[in-house]
Amino acid sequence: MAIEEGKDPGPVTRTRGLPVRLLLILLMFLVLCVVFSFISLNTFRRFGFDGGVAGVIKPSYEPCIGESSGLDQWIRPPSNLMHTMSDEELIWRATLVPGIRKYPFKRNPKVAFMFLTKGPLPLAPLWERFFKGHKGRFSIYVHSMPSYNKEFPPSSVFYKRHIPSKVAEWGRMSMCDAERRLLANALLDISNEWFILLSESCIPLYNFSITLNYITNSKYSFMGAFDDTGPYGRGRYNGSMAPEVNITDWRKGSQWFELNRRLAIQIVEDTTYHQKFEAFCKPACYVDEHYFPTMLTIQAANVLANRSITWVDWSRGGSHPATFGKGDITVEFFKKVRESGKICDYNGRNTTICYLFARKFAPSTLEPLLQLATEVFSF
Repeated sequence: MAIEEGKDPGPVTRTRGLPVRLLLILLMFLVLCVVFSFISLNTFRRFGFDGGVAGVIKPSYEPCIGESSGLDQWIRPPSNLMHTMSDEELIWRATLVPGIRKYPFKRNPKVAFMFLTKGPLPLAPLWERFFKGHKGRFSIYVHSMPSYNKEFPPSSVFYKRHIPSKVAEWGRMSMCDAERRLLANALLDISNEWFILLSESCIPLYNFSITLNYITNSKYSFMGAFDDTGPYGRGRYNGSMAPEVNITDWRKGSQWFELNRRLAIQIVEDTTYHQKFEAFCKPACYVDEHYFPTMLTIQAANVLANRSITWVDWSRGGSHPATFGKGDITVEFFKKVRESGKICDYNGRNTTICYLFARKFAPSTLEPLLQLATEVFSF
């Protein structure tokens, strides 16, 4: 018993206490690891570290589903023509021009058909036949009175082709502003290379292929710009327009034109001549007959054909051309229309095809026009 009482209990105590301390240390280490991992994981998530590797940061901008970050987002035409841009914003956007002329992508140039109307397009079925089978070669834009909101069915080439519009008054600058608005909207599609202004009473005189070849192969744009020395030409000039516009620059021409892309941009971006014509060309000076012909004569006379490709009949006199009705639509009538130009210049040589379009045709002409379309127009 004495021997047992005399044993040293120290070693026994040390042997049993050591594992407890180690366990406590290990437990604290594990707790610290868990806390550190939790903090690190949240830090990575918050600041965008990828896979826990410092220095690899995800971009803060996430593109919308279906949105491309490539070139196509800049060259794709607008999916909705009814944008919310003001005229000033639209013109600024439309006149952005690449500094390098060579396109870094395959561009299929198109013709923009721009319809300046009061409201409906009564001859739309005839145009539907004209455009049929030529998808990808043309685009359509319609400027009507703001109060007109009738829509075409989804199957129509005119479906959702109206642009934001304002009231356009005949003979006033608001009419030219409407034309510039059409050009500006059409310029948003970088594939549009040629621009044709038409009205709701216009019809095509040839099929799409002939029309396309005539326009795309021409070295010139078709705008009338002649020097009329009489009272309805130079007689409308106001000396206050000098020095920007001199009387020797004053020109007159048809409202209905065809322009290439470069000339369209010049018209849309103009501020110098616009303010002069707005201030000093008011009825009996009809700005839609003088503004564009005069401005382009000053800036680019060498690329104008100096004639219109839209036929009208002024033989009856008055301030407006003749309007044709149902009884006028015959094969003989269109033979006379096509021959009325006789011979004109096309790329420096004579041709008998001088007009591609004609006006003014009343809504009542639609039925006989459709009946004669195959025989007369070949579509």
